[in-house]
Amino acid sequence: MEKILFFLTILPFLCFSEQTFNNLIQLPEINEPHLQKWSPDEIKLHCLSWRVAVEANNLSPWKNIPEECADYIKEYMTGIGYIFDLKRVSNEAGIYAKSVDLSGDGKDAWIFDVDETLLSNFPYYADHGYGLEIFDSTKFDQWVETGMAPAIEPSLKLYEEVLSLGFKVILLTGRSERHRSITVDNLFRAGFREWDKLILRSPEDHGKTATIYKSDKRSELVAEGYRILGNSGDQWSDLLGSSMSTRSFKLSNPMYFIP
Repeated sequence: MEKILFFLTILPFLCFSEQTFNNLIQLPEINEPHLQKWSPDEIKLHCLSWRVAVEANNLSPWKNIPEECADYIKEYMTGIGYIFDLKRVSNEAGIYAKSVDLSGDGKDAWIFDVDETLLSNFPYYADHGYGLEIFDSTKFDQWVETGMAPAIEPSLKLYEEVLSLGFKVILLTGRSERHRSITVDNLFRAGFREWDKLILRSPEDHGKTATIYKSDKRSELVAEGYRILGNSGDQWSDLLGSSMSTRSFKLSNPMYFIP
């Protein structure tokens, strides 16, 4: 049922032909000599290896997906593999959450990132090559301001589960403080409610890497007495740094990298 609901949510954005996709994103010619000699199956394996390296945090900082992997990433993001990966992370996080002995003092916290963790920006990235285009913050902010990002259904299930278990939910996002109102509206529309804190970037946080910014905010939470027992995010910068969670859960995202 979760899979069906998620597909119904994003179906309007999937209903375009291969020709439409190619017209939308003019794919550059592959000019690496070794790639020109590879078969389609070898290129697919190359792109699978690249995606695994992304998820394992083994790549140096990257700005966009490899040109030759555009079709592979599109196939992964629009296929059942991405859904299965999201469900796997949600299920494993839920198993862990049930195993935690909470103190009952209101300080046992679970942190969630927002973009590509709770809310899906799939409609935006479907229009921008699934990460093939260099990120444009102005265009992305325009998308954010529509407030139409759908829920990632496996994450909504986990969110409701950790709330029911007694965790305090804290949302820690790289979105700007000026987007607080539209972010709250979008979260409510997508089914997310009852968080304890929603932390966004204030003016003094701009210029910090996500790793430093989120580490600073986690340290502030710890100073307030919170015990960070779980943390879910699609970027390693959501999870690494100081004041890390007891357990962290990385959601799949091969479309972009945030340091």
